[in-house]
Amino acid sequence: MPEKFSKWVACWGNATSITDRKEATYAKDLTLRYSIRACFSGSKLCFHFSNLTGTESVQINEAYIAKSAQSLKAVQSSYIPCSITFGGKISTSIPAGEEILSDEIPFEVTAGEIFDVSMYFGNFTQMNAGTAITGPLSGGKFSYGNFAKSAILPDNLTRKTNWIYFLNTIDILTEEKNFALVCFGDSITAQDWPDYLTLRCAREGYNNVSIIRRAVSGTRILREYSCITYAAYGLKGATRFPIEMNVAGARSVIVQHGINDIIHPVGVEVNKFRPWSDMPTADDLINGVRSLYITHARKLGLKIYSGTLLPIYGWRTYNENRDFIRMAFNEWLRTAADFDGCVDFDKAVRGHDDPKRFANNFDSGDHLHPSAKAYEAMAECVPEELLK
Repeated sequence: MPEKFSKWVACWGNATSITDRKEATYAKDLTLRYSIRACFSGSKLCFHFSNLTGTESVQINEAYIAKSAQSLKAVQSSYIPCSITFGGKISTSIPAGEEILSDEIPFEVTAGEIFDVSMYFGNFTQMNAGTAITGPLSGGKFSYGNFAKSAILPDNLTRKTNWIYFLNTIDILTEEKNFALVCFGDSITAQDWPDYLTLRCAREGYNNVSIIRRAVSGTRILREYSCITYAAYGLKGATRFPIEMNVAGARSVIVQHGINDIIHPVGVEVNKFRPWSDMPTADDLINGVRSLYITHARKLGLKIYSGTLLPIYGWRTYNENRDFIRMAFNEWLRTAADFDGCVDFDKAVRGHDDPKRFANNFDSGDHLHPSAKAYEAMAECVPEELLK
């Protein structure tokens, strides 16, 4: 009789980027906990930890997985942490600029359950490898002290966080029919719509697909910043894409990227780090997507779907030329034979009477990022063919 669980598939994942370089960039005696919703049932888990953008090695003293108290609805005695090991050892070091993989951890999970991944960092730790994400399924907690094995984190020593540090991807040994869909982009994708897509899949019975988010706020296709003021905007597309497409069981990728290339340049007389020479043409963006994303996706055997760029009318650097570039790029994203299809996010959120603007109640208020209602509309417009 064949083994029911025989295929490794990523069931949760984010990008790793440079964190915001503020005054406090180190932590000590810190517990991080992320609660993960299992999209698949499986018998083993494997964890990717990343220090891609760190400049110093990071020591994980202990790491555990446990069925969450949210799922158990039980007391401390029912919370049974299982060590995440590395070559059989409970502690490990992540070298600067590298990613490591845990041992395969026997741990049975059922689709829909919540499990906790907890890490403890005893020594001074450079907190420079992570990314900020939002959404109804996203976020975590940190506590001062070692509470990695505790069912409940102490309220007086704990705060919520939307920064995901070091934990990059979780793979599950699951059924052959399961697969991953990768969502690649910038702050639009780092925010809520991938979570709403996960909830849509659960609601509509698309139970064989995981939604893996690879997104960093502020990133561009063609450029990256070398100053600490904008360091958190992360790596450029040429660097990010090959790294972030390392996704077990991936079948397809949606790329929604390029708006920051258009809106960032303001001229050195305004900001010396944002020269007009960075301003792309629509052809620059098209050639970048072809050479950086499409070519690599094909090498990996992935289907690649374009995601159109959202309205920007009213954004602080808006002008007609920027919008002309956006619309010309969008027209290529909709019609190019290079892609396997298009997810027309722009059409899903723009106004009917004035397509340069967000529809009513779809603007978060900054005229660039969607509202929660608009993020739901983005999730709803993803074609079924990507989810089946």
